[in-house]
Amino acid sequence: MKYLKNVDPQVYAVVVSELKRQQDNLELIASENFASLAVLEAQGSIFTNKYAEGYPNARWYGGCMNVDEVETLAIERAKKLFKAEHVNVQAHSGTQANMAVYFSALKFGDTVLAMDLACGGHLTHGHPHNFSGMFYNVVTYGVDKKTELLDYDKIMDLAKRHKPKMILAGASAYSRKIDFKQFRKICDKVGAYLFVDMAHIAGLVAAGVHPSPIPYAEFVSSTTHKTLRGPRGGFVICRKEFAKKIDARIFPGIQGGPLMHVIAAKAVAFKEAMTAGFKVYQRQIVKNSRELARALAKKDFRIVSGGTDTHLMLLDLMEKGITGADASNILELTNITVNKNLIPFDKKSPATTSGIRLGTAAVTTRGMKEPQMRQIAQLIYRTIEASDDPKELKKIKDEVIHLTKKFPLYPQLLKCL
Repeated sequence: MKYLKNVDPQVYAVVVSELKRQQDNLELIASENFASLAVLEAQGSIFTNKYAEGYPNARWYGGCMNVDEVETLAIERAKKLFKAEHVNVQAHSGTQANMAVYFSALKFGDTVLAMDLACGGHLTHGHPHNFSGMFYNVVTYGVDKKTELLDYDKIMDLAKRHKPKMILAGASAYSRKIDFKQFRKICDKVGAYLFVDMAHIAGLVAAGVHPSPIPYAEFVSSTTHKTLRGPRGGFVICRKEFAKKIDARIFPGIQGGPLMHVIAAKAVAFKEAMTAGFKVYQRQIVKNSRELARALAKKDFRIVSGGTDTHLMLLDLMEKGITGADASNILELTNITVNKNLIPFDKKSPATTSGIRLGTAAVTTRGMKEPQMRQIAQLIYRTIEASDDPKELKKIKDEVIHLTKKFPLYPQLLKCL
């Protein structure tokens, strides 16, 4: 980064500081991952300079022969990877991908049945302060109070009662496999579209570790980061009959010029996801997640739903006598990064929460396996138990840094440190 260092030493210093933070921290935020150097190079490429409103071979600007080629690569790779009829790769984020689906399938005021935020849903699944809750009549379904699993019979009952135009499946904090075939049956019963937000599980789906929603849903949205391990961005999959509408809703509907440097990075990520090594990686993510959950349960942490089938889990901290917000702050003192999270039927506010969410995608990218998951569980337990002991917290932090040094992140860049 010699040019950045010479032109703006302050920004350079902050970038280096962030590299050190990522290297020295155990990243357990379920929505985060570490993109490859190839993805980072594509995202930092000369495509940053090019305006390309429109779509391949139908642009508003001249000079688009190369961006046409790279966007076509991204589209064709995504279609092959997910066995999709149509893909739009221009969405700047998962939220904008979701917005494009809502605007394509619904009229303002239409009824949507979606997962409640406290039970694992996302802001774009109907939160009253989000566009989805502002523009549409959102009815929520949750999980069973005893099992903390989706109850498809209750979802069917809600669908029959409220007759939604669209049913949304997918979650940001639900740790079990989702039965998309059951959702399809419910949609067919009431004549609703099925929209699946697979942002969290896209990598698992690509590798065949989680069932694919593509055969069952009219619309599927996703991000390209998280388990897919690409750049920060979104994309939309739909059936061919909705292709023109989706494309029109993305551009000119909700976006102007696409971020061609990000689309180039998406193309790289889709290619990486087609490799045999990526499938091995995704299977290891789930192995690590299950092992981490088991090890934490042995330390008397209650795992919501009793375990995990995916890359993430929720810890209920009520019996530990600590809030999710406090636990997150204390863990950060020992270089363990998590996020506070509501748990099903949480009595605390979203600012406080009774739980934390953990994910294993990022630590698996570093090469960590089951033995390290048991070690991480021990470090989490000791940190929370030592919340009032600065000396012990410092000792644990040193152990965390020692562990991360065994699994270096971007070793080619660490010379900057």
